[in-house]
Amino acid sequence: MKVLLTGSTGYIGKRLLQNLSGNGHEVTCFVRSLERLIVPDHANASVVGHEINLLKPIPEHLNTLDIDVAFYLVHSMSSSIGQFMEEEAQSARNFAAYISQTSCKQIIYLSGISNSEKLSRHLQSRKNVEHLLMESGKPLTVLRAGIIVGSGSASFEIIRDLMELLPVVVAPAWVGTRCQPLGVADVLKYLTGCMLNPDTYNEIFDIGGPEILSYKQMLLQYAEVRGLKRHIWLVPFFSPRMSSYWLYFVTSTSYYLAVNLVNSMKVEVVCRDNRLQQMLGIAPLTYREACKRALDRINLDTVTSSWTDAVSMSKGDRLFTYEEVPDFGVLRDSRSLKICGNPDQVLDRVFAIGGETGWYYADWIWNVRGMIDKIAGGVGLRRGRRNATELNPGDALDFWRVLIPDRENKRLLLFAEMKVPGDAWLEFRIVLKEEGFYLNQTATFMPKGLSGRLYWWLLLPIHLLMFRGMIKAIAC
Repeated sequence: MKVLLTGSTGYIGKRLLQNLSGNGHEVTCFVRSLERLIVPDHANASVVGHEINLLKPIPEHLNTLDIDVAFYLVHSMSSSIGQFMEEEAQSARNFAAYISQTSCKQIIYLSGISNSEKLSRHLQSRKNVEHLLMESGKPLTVLRAGIIVGSGSASFEIIRDLMELLPVVVAPAWVGTRCQPLGVADVLKYLTGCMLNPDTYNEIFDIGGPEILSYKQMLLQYAEVRGLKRHIWLVPFFSPRMSSYWLYFVTSTSYYLAVNLVNSMKVEVVCRDNRLQQMLGIAPLTYREACKRALDRINLDTVTSSWTDAVSMSKGDRLFTYEEVPDFGVLRDSRSLKICGNPDQVLDRVFAIGGETGWYYADWIWNVRGMIDKIAGGVGLRRGRRNATELNPGDALDFWRVLIPDRENKRLLLFAEMKVPGDAWLEFRIVLKEEGFYLNQTATFMPKGLSGRLYWWLLLPIHLLMFRGMIKAIAC
């Protein structure tokens, strides 16, 4: 089958790409940056990528693509608080206008359960996209899901952060809201089960797990799965803004995502019917089973995708234009040190940096910087990394974003997503000289105005300590 996949670098999209390509389907991916498109090693069929920004009209020459099914998995909730509604609408209009000119036989859209009379902006936006996609004139299948549980999903990682960090949780009243969580593996079964299934054309289905739980019950059941004793006290006077700050500071989520999640978590997301479950013969996992599966993935370091894969920074569309580190108008800390042992082992240490491994020297300083970044509204350090040893373009790495992870040429380039008055890069290279292999480490900062220069010079003593200790620890 010939499949068009949008959102293929996102949380669900990455997993669906693996599923489709592994089962012999020919997949065409529309992505904002081709550098971020990771073709699975086990792919049994061709995977082709086109660099497309859905906020702009899709080039007409792509109308001739042979498409059987198109998956629309484009979401923008983590990029802003209010603007995402306009962005999602514009993307849907452009996609509908494009797909109406193609041979596509079916569109499948993953939406959100919206059965309540009063919806959050997030859920209202998803519902609006449904109507816009209908304007394409193609048969549309809408799957409305609630909380998706899986390794790396935003909801699961928030639950994990809260229960792992806090023995006693003082929580807002909305943790009593009911929902119907669904394992990510079952989401993929629903998505693929609808492909060219005439019974699903022009239908809207709610999809959920076998249980209806409150967020409090989900938190406590996760703790039981982990063997943790936890207590939750509900406090009614938490305002939405206070709840957002609470979620933002206690967990690894970004501020934008925290605000949008809190607004949605106050809305009950429960299925009205389970027609599709019977139609496709799916027996969804219980919440506990989904948690156990997610934890197994994390423990085995086989997390396929993470909510942090979505580039949430304002420079998202232009991220990979930063691959060329500027030479002029910048401030630098450049160091080179001869490698004491095996250069391949040093390269392994470079590619394992951050996350649970840490930064090899003065981790407490990095942790303080992460806390300051959180206070300033940045991403902080808690995002960690998806995999302990593997890095791909676009991966989140603490408060950095991976631009170039080139093992063959022994180079790693990171771009800063922490709050700084300017742009910052951190680069590692292993080079061969006459005397042997050397590790080159370069921190580059392009300041923005006077504040940027003051920032660099004020932190210069700390940078000297951190960067000198870090290269020694990595190289020897």
